[in-house]
Amino acid sequence: MGIVEFTGSALILHAEFVLYGSAASETLAKEMADDVAFHWNEPGAQVFFRSVITPVQFNIKGVYAPQLVEEEVLSNTDALRNFFRIEPFANGNISFVDGVNSNTGYFKLDNLLNRSTTAAHEFGHTIGLDHPANLDIRGRGVPGIMYPRGTIVDPEFQYDPAARPLAPGGTMDPHKRKVLEEDVQALRFDKLQFTGSLATIGAFSSVWHEAHRP
Repeated sequence: MGIVEFTGSALILHAEFVLYGSAASETLAKEMADDVAFHWNEPGAQVFFRSVITPVQFNIKGVYAPQLVEEEVLSNTDALRNFFRIEPFANGNISFVDGVNSNTGYFKLDNLLNRSTTAAHEFGHTIGLDHPANLDIRGRGVPGIMYPRGTIVDPEFQYDPAARPLAPGGTMDPHKRKVLEEDVQALRFDKLQFTGSLATIGAFSSVWHEAHRP
């Protein structure tokens, strides 16, 4: 979730990640925010907005909130704020947000390390993007950021380029997906309801997550 600002010459999507949980830290908050901003800014995307080709920028901030309490998440009305619990363990070994158009979620720590695209992918969900319907994209090159694990891709984008499709190692390595210009265009900034220069993108899910236990 976030707030989109139209400056007159550019669209800037502002968002803040508020991290809590036993594996959260100030360093991780900054790294996660910087990583998501890097991925979403990487294509240097432009969109058609108000009859003009307009550049889009992503301004993401990270905050560590060790004293965060449930009531603060449930009562929050600031569209900038996304609350993510970070823990070393997650049920099913899966990080997730609370649906398409949301502002809360739960991340397994090791899903966020080593230039993973997990946070960038999940952020896409919070601002309105779902998984594509067609998960066999052989012949279409680099997979976009919203393709999930298990997508069938060209060999160079698999975990193991020598593996047969759907065999062990024969699906998309998520480190190899990227935010493409078409992913940014899919956000449909032209459909947002602006009040003055600002519009909200995404919605409040407002879920407090307890730590999962092995």
